[in-house]
Amino acid sequence: MQPCTKNIRFWPCLQVNLNLYHWVMQQVNAVFVTGATGNVGRQVVDGLLAKGVPVRALSRNPDSAGFAPEVELVRGDLENKPEWFERTLDGVEAVFLMIRSPATEAAARFVEVAAKRAHRIVFLSSSAVQDGVDHSTNPIARMHAEVESILAGSGLTWTFLRPGGFATNARTWWASQIRSSDVVRWPFGRACSAPIHEADIASVAVHALTEDGHGGAKYHLTGPQSLTLSQQVQAIGDAIGRSLRFEEIAPETARVQLSKVMPPQIIDMLLGVWANTLNIPSPVTQTVAKITGSPARPFHDWAMEHASEFERQAVMEGSL
Repeated sequence: MQPCTKNIRFWPCLQVNLNLYHWVMQQVNAVFVTGATGNVGRQVVDGLLAKGVPVRALSRNPDSAGFAPEVELVRGDLENKPEWFERTLDGVEAVFLMIRSPATEAAARFVEVAAKRAHRIVFLSSSAVQDGVDHSTNPIARMHAEVESILAGSGLTWTFLRPGGFATNARTWWASQIRSSDVVRWPFGRACSAPIHEADIASVAVHALTEDGHGGAKYHLTGPQSLTLSQQVQAIGDAIGRSLRFEEIAPETARVQLSKVMPPQIIDMLLGVWANTLNIPSPVTQTVAKITGSPARPFHDWAMEHASEFERQAVMEGSL
């Protein structure tokens, strides 16, 4: 049914209401993106916009989000009250969900509301989650497995993305060292992983959010190649045109170094994973190519795209 616009010039208030009507209709079937300013979330937003899908993005700081004007930004996080989400999720067809820290109770409240509004949900989980395995000793696996369990019983059509190590970890772990030196001091140089580009995770998410056929799927996502940590450092060196050297340090020395930026349980988990993957090639999946039609991006491509984040810090003229 089309709204009647006859003689609308005589009714300024009706014109305002009609504008509101069109705005509301544009928001119907929107995708609600949590973690919208994160490495993956931002790419999900861009991917949805490229397909002409209305996006409603959740951000703690929308004023600095830097999204295109057509993105509807809402201020908040998963800790907001259920009544707030009841309003915010009106007109939402699908949800991209990610969690940044142990927040199972908040996620449960959010999912309860989402189940009344949305149809499908795509959850950015972790490859640390393995079906039928006890996750009590791995905080990352435990946190994501708990949310997966909540979603499985929610009534929503769910899809779980279980990526392995993110390529962006390289920036977190080594950028500060590489900007100031040609030596990376790190443990377990021969530990293996298949780092995945954040854009590939987002591309799979966009397909699952906007297409049928992904309900109940648990997608294990990896990059296209197993690399050791030292090989990843070498790839960054190639990207920035410098010869970088990986200097292996003892795990306990690394523990002290990592304690400045990570909680103890996460450090224990990482050191354990690295110790258990020494010289063991990481499994590589073809899931990205099967879902998106394009092969997963190599780590070297990621390093080239992010080269500026590893380049030497300029020395100010006149400084000592």
